[in-house]
Amino acid sequence: MRAFALGLIFSAAALPCFAQTVLKSEPLILAPYEIAFVQDSSCPSGKVLKVTGAIRGLHRRKACVSLASEQASLVSATP
Repeated sequence: MRAFALGLIFSAAALPCFAQTVLKSEPLILAPYEIAFVQDSSCPSGKVLKVTGAIRGLHRRKACVSLASEQASLVSATP
């Protein structure tokens, strides 16, 4: 019984970690290979801009991807 209760507690704590945060503007600093999702007007409706950080001297990778609406929450980026 304790193992079942412990499993419920861990699963309840782990579920919010799976949600993706969608920013309103692209972050200025992004670590190499770090991913940020940005609500951008360059992407069609229903899609967000996926920005992947790059090592020094290379450009960031940008692509329009779709996210499930229940996985994303809108927040503002801090400059």
